[in-house]
Amino acid sequence: MSPSAITPEGGSEASVSLREVGEFRVIDRVTAGRVQPDSTLLGPGDDSAVVATPDGRVVACTDVLVEGVHFRLDWSSPEQVGRKAAAANLADLAAMGAVPTSLLVGLACPSETPASRIEQLADGLWAEASAVGAGLVGGDLTSGPVIVVSVTALGSLQGRSPVLRSGARPGDRVAVCGRLGWSAAGLAVLGRGFRSPAALVNAHRVPVPPYAAGPAAAAAGATAMIDVSDGLLADLAHVAHASAVAVRLRSRAFTVPAKLAEIGSALGLDPLRWVLTGGEDHALVATFPQDVALPADWAEVGTVEPPGEDGPGVTVDGRPYDGDAGWIHFAKY
Repeated sequence: MSPSAITPEGGSEASVSLREVGEFRVIDRVTAGRVQPDSTLLGPGDDSAVVATPDGRVVACTDVLVEGVHFRLDWSSPEQVGRKAAAANLADLAAMGAVPTSLLVGLACPSETPASRIEQLADGLWAEASAVGAGLVGGDLTSGPVIVVSVTALGSLQGRSPVLRSGARPGDRVAVCGRLGWSAAGLAVLGRGFRSPAALVNAHRVPVPPYAAGPAAAAAGATAMIDVSDGLLADLAHVAHASAVAVRLRSRAFTVPAKLAEIGSALGLDPLRWVLTGGEDHALVATFPQDVALPADWAEVGTVEPPGEDGPGVTVDGRPYDGDAGWIHFAKY
């Protein structure tokens, strides 16, 4: 999409601001000509969108990304921020066993933000949504002191029951699907002022959640599931407490990728810590009954047992983990 299309007469393509362009011209530019999926009965342009719900139920979730907290524009392009914002929500749908249908986006930004930056961010949102067959059906644009992206995602269970955090039972196996620790390693690299290795840095900029693995796990009989947004140990703790069980992980069950091992050695950091506590990869972790065959690409990493004297929780090799289990909200801001 060319920024020149929204440039006022005499304005610079690269620098024309939202103040100069206006809210509705920007909205027109980021929605015009986009292809919606069949589930979108009425897309952007009216007071509300209309989305088909053949299942009779809608799975819904919301996630907020704040500039300076969840992303930095000197580290990520606007398009990458858009993809990341969409992925965080689409992964939550997958963790319920749902298939995405639609996104709603609330965006706040300073009035002097270049309009081209918002177009690029929207390109990222559309790209990630389109990759899973979902549409961007509406939203809101307003002013604010920093860029804030709030995405609400809607999904369909396609006749299946939702997979909850509270369904894990003693005797179940714990399995993961997707990358773990890559985003955390990329963040460590960026924090040291480097931009390589590109594979790790890009993993932090744009996660690659295993979207299809969520519905596949639900169809296979997963008893509980969650996406890894704050860290594997932190997110599994939610499952343990919701299900009133103990989750026992085996460190040997985790393979540390060579790229994580190399950068861990270079930075003097333990790469297994990234795997166990790093967030924002949006891998999926689920529990399965013993008699259920794990779907493709799922790897067993532990078991579910009755809670011990300390109650529900997560241990690694039979012991509580030494250190923070993952991202702690409100610890810094």
